[in-house]
Amino acid sequence: MMWQLAQLERLHEIEPDIVDNAINELFEKETSLKEKVIIGAYIDGDINFGKTAELMGVHPVKLREMFLSKGIPVKIGVESKEEMLAEGFAAREIRERSR
Repeated sequence: MMWQLAQLERLHEIEPDIVDNAINELFEKETSLKEKVIIGAYIDGDINFGKTAELMGVHPVKLREMFLSKGIPVKIGVESKEEMLAEGFAAREIRERSR
């Protein structure tokens, strides 16, 4: 199975739209997989808490509650100006979508 992932990564360099569309279709069909990938990216530090909330389509407060109930560590506060701006932007996007 790992060879398929390696090939998708290589194909993404040449034809990113094909790979992105395939992944988006997979995530639409397998929502639990999408959630696990997003949470994994958060835990690994690839995305911040605000981006995690945005990608999962939940308010940051609700996501914090969900993470704490599942034993997922929640980083309190931001460590950089960039993280602060990203979290604020993500919260604003979610608020506007819910109107």
